[in-house]
Amino acid sequence: MDVQHHIIKDFAFTDGTVLPSISVAYTVLNPTTAKTALVVTCFRGRLQNTCTFAKGALKDHRTIVVALLGNGESSSPSNTPGFPQSTLDYRDCVRAQHDILQNALKIQSLDVVVGFSMGGQTTYHWLLMYPEMVQRAVIICSSARTSGHNVQFLEGPRFALENSVDYVPVAKRDGEMSTATRGIQAFGKAYSAWLTSAEWFQEEGFRSLGFDSRVTWDAATTGVNYSGWDADDLLAMLGMWQRGDVTKIEDGTSKTLFDVLGNIKVPVLLMPCETDQYFRPFVSKREAEVIAQATLKVIPSIWGHLAGSGANPVDTQWMDGQIRVFLGQ
Repeated sequence: MDVQHHIIKDFAFTDGTVLPSISVAYTVLNPTTAKTALVVTCFRGRLQNTCTFAKGALKDHRTIVVALLGNGESSSPSNTPGFPQSTLDYRDCVRAQHDILQNALKIQSLDVVVGFSMGGQTTYHWLLMYPEMVQRAVIICSSARTSGHNVQFLEGPRFALENSVDYVPVAKRDGEMSTATRGIQAFGKAYSAWLTSAEWFQEEGFRSLGFDSRVTWDAATTGVNYSGWDADDLLAMLGMWQRGDVTKIEDGTSKTLFDVLGNIKVPVLLMPCETDQYFRPFVSKREAEVIAQATLKVIPSIWGHLAGSGANPVDTQWMDGQIRVFLGQ
């Protein structure tokens, strides 16, 4: 994968912070194809594992995969002095992504924007911040506004990390990467049961991933899978997720969420998972009722939130088929 870094000078964040420069990591797949797709990473997503549909439904699209600010590949607390960790906003990410398209790649229109989880919330922001650029959108296991239940669930892993014996905030460690091994593992432990569903554990879904027990799955999920992650990068992204709310895009207005979603005029495919524990399918159903050209397809899976990530081949094939139909293939 050819990873590139787009530099933006004097970048102004939503909270008023201005940095001399920021870097946004991205890669381009299928570069010679005619149509264009933007795909955005998710929480703990990296560029290399955000290419689920590049050889499937998006194989005839020039696919630009962009790393969210805060994920450690783009500018983040771990690699950018003065980074506004506690106030990072999806609007910052979308404006930075827009700069890549306009100034680095000279792209004026996107045939489709695709996002899973936090990538899906970013996609909602794209639809409302740059509606003239986006022709279609695919939003997987996500929502336009983070629910109170979702916010509270995230308080568990956040509290576990921040109160661990080896966590040192980035402001107190001279820009060095965090080695909060115990804190990050505590974060992973508090998070792990939310990834799938009660049904998944009952049916021992971890065996299909090659693990012989829940214990060995847990060791990888809360240990190896967090290798290379900085504590404050995790916290920056978690905070952005908690604050996710498209009604903030139009500052100074008092529009309801459904009023704002009513402004989306292009076709949108919503794919929640029926067993997702934090982006609940009934939320997508309500959103679909007010988006003029929404198509709702609920992923029939016990894999919970991970169903949308490409973790289970059966779910991935099902989603790929739905996206193909949606794109008119």
